[in-house]
Amino acid sequence: MNSRLYDEVHQAGSSEQTGFPSPATHYLESRIDLNRILTRNRDATFFIRVKGDGYREFQINNGDVLIVDRSMVASRGKLAVVVKDGEFKIVKFNRNETSGETEEQLLWGVITYVIHQI
Repeated sequence: MNSRLYDEVHQAGSSEQTGFPSPATHYLESRIDLNRILTRNRDATFFIRVKGDGYREFQINNGDVLIVDRSMVASRGKLAVVVKDGEFKIVKFNRNETSGETEEQLLWGVITYVIHQI
């Protein structure tokens, strides 16, 4: 992650005071904007909640949220969402695949983050 962006987005504030601390002091911290931190192209980014355990081989579990960027080009080693036989599937591209599109599948978007439910 770009540390400059993180520092710019989330910096704790401080309060100059004497006596008993105010219970509202924690409100001085800026909010963390996950959209700003986790997305590169907001207009082309989608969030998908996974249903089922069919993608454990990729460490993706039931209930996880995928952040998918449709503007990115698939490359070796990346996970992506493709449309294959009329259904959405998750695939990992091997060394020979670079575009993500074949006669059998159409690249829908590249997965940039997986948010696990705990």
